[in-house]
Amino acid sequence: MNNLFITFEGGDGSGKSTQVNLLKDYLDNLNFETIKTREPGGTPSAEILRDLLTTGEVEKWTPMSEALLMWASRYEHLIQVIEPALNSGKNVICDRFYDSTYAYQGVAHNLGIDKMEKLKKIIIGDIEPDVTFVLDIDPKVGLKRSLDRPNQENRFESYNIDFHNKIRSAFLEIAKKNKNRCIVVDASLNEQEINNLIITVIDNLITDK
Repeated sequence: MNNLFITFEGGDGSGKSTQVNLLKDYLDNLNFETIKTREPGGTPSAEILRDLLTTGEVEKWTPMSEALLMWASRYEHLIQVIEPALNSGKNVICDRFYDSTYAYQGVAHNLGIDKMEKLKKIIIGDIEPDVTFVLDIDPKVGLKRSLDRPNQENRFESYNIDFHNKIRSAFLEIAKKNKNRCIVVDASLNEQEINNLIITVIDNLITDK
């Protein structure tokens, strides 16, 4: 099969990381070379930016500064990890990509998706995932899951529920506008049910490739 660039999106606590790991295991078992990675982060320099972005007080960055840090992290990640892996024939599974910046900074922070689209074109160009799984969950449920974990990366979880409702709506709107790429998955299902749905989509893509 030709290699795939697969991304996972969704609000905090929607179970993205779990599904990334399950899909990586599935593709490994099929003997397909696959890497998993995450945003913000994925490289040593981008992980430094991740720490700056995901910890501390919510007011530590203005929305535009936050967005620019996200794009800076993504640029490092793209040129150092994602593109080299894809160019060498590996599959890439990424926990968040540019759709998260559209949702969090573009919509929830009111910067506008149009500005984020312009930054995307300037900074990372035309790269698109082959498929994006949008894990959709009630923000109250997702936040409870996320805050119950022993994790210092809780800056975004500290925003009010209106912020997280905007994020959910933004992801659903992004999925609606990109039906050829985005698959919305009910993240209230159990882990195995979600994994089964994802594997069905991936199997079809493998066949098509």
